[in-house]
Amino acid sequence: MQFQPVPSATCTGPAHLNWIMGTETLSAATSGTFLIGGDLPVNRLGYGTMRLVGDGAWGEPDDPAKARRVLRRAVELGVTLIDTADAYGPEIAERLIAEALHDGPSSAYPADLVIATKGGITRQGPAKTEYVGRAGYLIQCVEMSLRRLKLERIDLYQLHRIDPRTPLEESLGALKLMQEQGKIRHIGLSEVTPAEIEAARKIVNVVTVQNRYSLADRRHEETLNYCEREGIGFMPWYPMSGGKMLKAGQPTSQSLAQIAARHSASAAQLSIAWLLQRSPVMLPIPGTSQVAHLEENIAAAELKLTPVEWAEVERSQAGSSTNHVG
Repeated sequence: MQFQPVPSATCTGPAHLNWIMGTETLSAATSGTFLIGGDLPVNRLGYGTMRLVGDGAWGEPDDPAKARRVLRRAVELGVTLIDTADAYGPEIAERLIAEALHDGPSSAYPADLVIATKGGITRQGPAKTEYVGRAGYLIQCVEMSLRRLKLERIDLYQLHRIDPRTPLEESLGALKLMQEQGKIRHIGLSEVTPAEIEAARKIVNVVTVQNRYSLADRRHEETLNYCEREGIGFMPWYPMSGGKMLKAGQPTSQSLAQIAARHSASAAQLSIAWLLQRSPVMLPIPGTSQVAHLEENIAAAELKLTPVEWAEVERSQAGSSTNHVG
């Protein structure tokens, strides 16, 4: 396995308490490490940037300075994997990353920071998208992401979606060309099945998969199991079902909140901690536009439950309409 566990206390309630009492002890390193592609170490608990931009991933944030503070705080808290995409804004999230973490006295990113971005989706408005996988377009996407992020090479470039109108060989062939030119280090996929991963691996080396997955939405369980067998990093997006399973009034959310309270944690923390224990290849990338929420998310890495307690957590979400296992 590529997972390198980090020793941690086995008590069940430190995460939320540390967050309340002070954040000096918080670190994403508590989540353990994973080697992307066998040579790129990251702390397993990362950060996703879609929530930094406007609603529906469209437009500027209400407070760009606040968004940059969140990014800087993530790095301070030991986050070494930041996920973004050219479709977030569009272009805005990538620009904010460079402004927050590259621009400044050193004019360089932290040495251990891995920025993963994506291309292959065009955005026509809030929550309005179209998949485009033509070779020429994807090559342009890579070049423009390099420019916005102020990088000479992107450590992890992900095909945001497979375009059904374009042969997979064309789309991935373009990324392979960029890789051969030294502009991409590793290649990943998003929203794919095991069969699609197998097809892609005949063209390029696939090192990560980013699919929708959470405690309440396990429709991609088969894909996760495939990734675990093959040592491929699995980056769950919507790791808390967009907050839906945390809303008051929902029977499943009430059960989860009750369990979390017994461990001095929030339901959001319990959801993130469940992801981390679910598989050694899991690389959660919860997003937020609030520093306080970011700190709470990072504290989730300290939350430890017994196997019996985790089984209870899973049963609490068994009635969710999106919890399709298999």
